[in-house]
Amino acid sequence: MGKVILAVDDEEHILELLVYNLESNGFRVLTADSGEEGLEILKKEAVDLVLLDIMLPGIDGMEMLKRIRKNPNTAELPVIMLTAKSEEINKVLGLEVGADDYISKPFGIYELVARVKAVLRRSERSKASPAAVEDEDEIITIDKIVINNTTHEVMVDGKPVELALKEFELLYVLAKHRTRVFSRETLLDKIWGYEYAGETRTVDVHIRNLRKKIEEDDNKPKYIKTVRGVGYKFS
Repeated sequence: MGKVILAVDDEEHILELLVYNLESNGFRVLTADSGEEGLEILKKEAVDLVLLDIMLPGIDGMEMLKRIRKNPNTAELPVIMLTAKSEEINKVLGLEVGADDYISKPFGIYELVARVKAVLRRSERSKASPAAVEDEDEIITIDKIVINNTTHEVMVDGKPVELALKEFELLYVLAKHRTRVFSRETLLDKIWGYEYAGETRTVDVHIRNLRKKIEEDDNKPKYIKTVRGVGYKFS
């Protein structure tokens, strides 16, 4: 078997669907029907990616995601959230907490497998190269911001700023190519490793999070500028 996927969902037929189709594509699949069980599995098993339903009994998907991100052993574990189509606010919250991607139910199996492979591919590239996308500069210093792509540390005005993996990669790409305007689609492809029409909100949410962490006033950003109708640039 290949990569290990942990699927966490309280609907038995969803788990059966995920197991059958992911194993057919060469993955080994572990299952849990609650957040508690999922967290226990993560303590015992080496998992490469988590498919996590938001609506779970007890510890829900959002809380489980928070715990995954707080645990140093799983902090960079790729997580794809499973949401109902009506849960737009949960998609945004999931991305803010640190989900790598989300997919709406009911989902097509081809799309699901493609998303899983893309996120895993992106994770492998991140491990291979500390900067995830570029690895030429070890440290980038711009004004009050210092970005160390070897240690994944960011300092703003001399103080450390904690960034999620995708936030760091996004900041690094923008800062390394400052003044270049990146479309949302290009950033989606560079950071998340795939192009998927309609999912550019992922980029917007991460940009918003970055601004909150590195800008003095995230409503009037000094560094990460929006280029209306095009995308973003680091100014």
